[in-house]
Amino acid sequence: MVRAFFPGSFDPIHYGHIDIAERAVRLFDELIIAVYDKPLKNLLFPPEKRIALAEEAFAHNPKIRVTGYNNLTVDACREADAQVIVRGLRVFSDFEFEFRMALANHRLAKDIESIALITHEEHTFISSSTVKEIVMLEGDVSSMVPPHVHLALKNKIAEMESNDAANVPRD
Repeated sequence: MVRAFFPGSFDPIHYGHIDIAERAVRLFDELIIAVYDKPLKNLLFPPEKRIALAEEAFAHNPKIRVTGYNNLTVDACREADAQVIVRGLRVFSDFEFEFRMALANHRLAKDIESIALITHEEHTFISSSTVKEIVMLEGDVSSMVPPHVHLALKNKIAEMESNDAANVPRD
């Protein structure tokens, strides 16, 4: 059995992630969507919510499971008995980062392979950062994320706006 590990922050999960996962699961016996707990990024959603959104996105596929992790990716792979790390490439600039990351992971764990899948053309512009910025500026991301993620984003923005309004000094 060959198990693959697809790590990321998934903040939020979008159709680009889903595209890579659905294509990767055709190559392996099982795919683990691994939601990283401590990325060096500003996160919109806590890990539990990111995991729940990913679980809902893949609920239809028994070969995909979702988990969280907070250690080195190669260590999490070993804990999950995964032999392969799956990554997605959207644009040429992604290649340099992913190439360096694959080399570092190989240095740490020679027994774990890395593969990169090139996203379909219609998803090349989608990133979690782009999705978040569009939502925060009240744009429509319904073509970029599943309906349940779109709703979660709208609710989160409304919650943030409500909290900001509560913190505005009054005369």
